[in-house]
Amino acid sequence: MLKINSKRNIKKKKPYQFLAWMATFLILTGALLASLVPEKYYHHYFFMSGNSLLAFTAFLWREFSLVVLNLGLCAIYISGIIYELL
Repeated sequence: MLKINSKRNIKKKKPYQFLAWMATFLILTGALLASLVPEKYYHHYFFMSGNSLLAFTAFLWREFSLVVLNLGLCAIYISGIIYELL
């Protein structure tokens, strides 16, 4: 009969989950604003805040591909804000 070692099946929770969830809610709020009031450009600020926080969290997790992705998205949102202001 096979024995299943239950200790191996336990997943460790990543640290800084609160930061990741805060970033997730900011990004979702930005998506909601982009759908409801796209002409106001408020969503750029929520996207930028959420992606910046997620980039910081990814740095703490040592997930550098996510750092690059989220910083790249922040650069896109910043350029959109600059474009709107000019």
